[in-house]
Amino acid sequence: MPDWVIPPPGGFTVDAFLRLRGLPKNTELIDGGLVFRSPQEKWHRQVLSLLRRELDLQAPAHLRADREMAVKLGKRQMPEPDVMVVTADALDRRDPSTYYFAEDLVLAVEAVSPGSEERDRETKPLKYANAGIPHYWRVERGDVDRVVVYVYELDPATNRYVPVGIFHDRLKISVPFEIDIDLTAVGRRG
Repeated sequence: MPDWVIPPPGGFTVDAFLRLRGLPKNTELIDGGLVFRSPQEKWHRQVLSLLRRELDLQAPAHLRADREMAVKLGKRQMPEPDVMVVTADALDRRDPSTYYFAEDLVLAVEAVSPGSEERDRETKPLKYANAGIPHYWRVERGDVDRVVVYVYELDPATNRYVPVGIFHDRLKISVPFEIDIDLTAVGRRG
């Protein structure tokens, strides 16, 4: 059996997590424990592709969109947002090449799947807010496979996310930059 099957007392630290080999793809470290993702459905993958592409195309030159990269939030926290907007400097940085730092992100996006509801609705927003990531989007599958995006912004007085809006069909917002995404385009070539 691999070493990571049995966690050390107190759980894994980020440093120990980064040394582990043979982990399943997209394994996350949350509260010192390993979290394994279930396989993605086509809808989930198509939503992520649309959001990453559109965010990258619409971002100003100093920002870039990326997807499914780990983010070091603290000593025992290393989640992997589905999509994120980072500084262009962070994207181009050679070292570290396998993860970002919390301060590199201006937006973290999580697409909820049946196995991630509690993490994406409760656990990760709290972790991202505590790390100071200014914006968080939660994407859910609505009726008839419609995309619903819940947009949050960090309130500096409480260090918690506050709702900015709920978007169906079209996501049009001015922060963290001017964004206009046709959410009905999921699955279409673009």
